[in-house]
Amino acid sequence: MIRPVEIREEAGGGLTITWSDGRTDGLTAASLRRNCPCATCVDEWTGQKRLDDSTVAENISMTEISLTGRYAVSIGFSDGHGTGIFTFDRLRDIGSKNG
Repeated sequence: MIRPVEIREEAGGGLTITWSDGRTDGLTAASLRRNCPCATCVDEWTGQKRLDDSTVAENISMTEISLTGRYAVSIGFSDGHGTGIFTFDRLRDIGSKNG
């Protein structure tokens, strides 16, 4: 199973994640916010995205980040949103889309 070896918050906003297979992903705060998996941003029943990406400012920043168990991180954003729990698998997927 591929897991993060290091999760580092960057001064410019965003995360750099180094994975156990050696891959490194740079994720901006905007890309993370646009991929929030919470029930407000994604319909719980259909899986359809509710969040309109155009409403997320490019200069959004993270206000807090914390580990959630051994499987995810919780991220708070400068727009007041903070209910998403980003599993490591989801972070890996977001990194794949950005790469």
